[in-house]
Amino acid sequence: MRKVRIAKEHGRYNLYRNGAPFVVKGGSGYTHMAMLNAIGGNTVRTWDTAGLGAILDSAAANNLAVIAGLYIPESRYVDLFYRNQKKVDEQYTAYREVIQRYRSHPALLMWCLGNEVDFPFKARYNKFYDVYNRLLDMIHTEDPDHPVTTTMVNYQFRNIINIRLKVKGLDIISFNTFGDLKKLKDNLSSFSWLWKGPFLITEWGIYSPQESVNTIWSVPIEPTSTKKAAQYREMYTTDLPVDDPRFLGALTFYWGQKEEVTPTWYSILDERGGATAIVREMQSLWTGATQLRNPPELEYMLVNGKGAADNIIMKPGTQQTAEVKMIHPVTTGLRIVWKVLDEDLDPQNIHEPKAYTVDLTPGDSFRVTFRAPEKEGPYRIYSWVYDDDGNVATANTPFYVVGI
Repeated sequence: MRKVRIAKEHGRYNLYRNGAPFVVKGGSGYTHMAMLNAIGGNTVRTWDTAGLGAILDSAAANNLAVIAGLYIPESRYVDLFYRNQKKVDEQYTAYREVIQRYRSHPALLMWCLGNEVDFPFKARYNKFYDVYNRLLDMIHTEDPDHPVTTTMVNYQFRNIINIRLKVKGLDIISFNTFGDLKKLKDNLSSFSWLWKGPFLITEWGIYSPQESVNTIWSVPIEPTSTKKAAQYREMYTTDLPVDDPRFLGALTFYWGQKEEVTPTWYSILDERGGATAIVREMQSLWTGATQLRNPPELEYMLVNGKGAADNIIMKPGTQQTAEVKMIHPVTTGLRIVWKVLDEDLDPQNIHEPKAYTVDLTPGDSFRVTFRAPEKEGPYRIYSWVYDDDGNVATANTPFYVVGI
């Protein structure tokens, strides 16, 4: 019997791992595995093969399964990569060795061939499909014990129809979806004739920056971690298609800390593993109970008495104020960290933002004064509020410095 298999039984698809039913629940990411296991998660995910052996070993030690990502170049690189037979053959050989090396690992759940790869229709992309299908066939040949999936952004009719027409043998289709999770149930139902097979949700969470309200200088306004946790519960209970007979499970995004638009937007944990309220919320949703202490609950942040939607503009070097308001004020046992970081207006750039020395005073307080940076441009002021258990709440407000 296969170690991992998918069976259609009484009109429903079920995933089996080592003979037992297995519903994927966990986080996209591959760190802090003991914590994920402790709150009821059972699966992590990678996007490539870097450090895969150590990740699989750590997952096994924490009773977690791994969806192992196999990175492939986007289909738009058909001329730069897919028509270069030497590069294609090198990739094939390297991935065959990876499959052979890890196919017997007890933590392996499935392979994910490509993340958010576009599946175009035009004939000029036939070479991409030749390479993709060759890799897919190789994985199934070398490792018949584990299914193969791929991911797409939201439910894309065009991608799914081209997969049906041009890709042979994918076991599962997976979706990375955020605000559009609200549309997924209807799309799955309306187009069930197109894809009747099983599906996974490999990334879900709060609204993405691209789906959020912007300032007038086109940067997204981020909710507090307290509001994010409430959004997680709402989307899980209302929008996650758990009753669909083809649903195999879902992974939150991002399990860990990730710099994407801001250091906190998708981060369920901070860089040291401090838990936001999302961790407690997911434990409750996965297990029906929680033993975790609730982190500090933040209502909002104000800068000079204004919220982010007020489009805060300041002069260089001038004194400003910032404050965070708590839903349930606590005066003891909390530690507060403030930072002013720059912001890149190009959403495609993912970099660690530069911190500025802006005379934040007093640093460990719910209300501080600070000096606006001298350089013109976009910034955010951040606040991390920690309790004595290491739990954390986050808030930030964008502002723009204009020289006059």
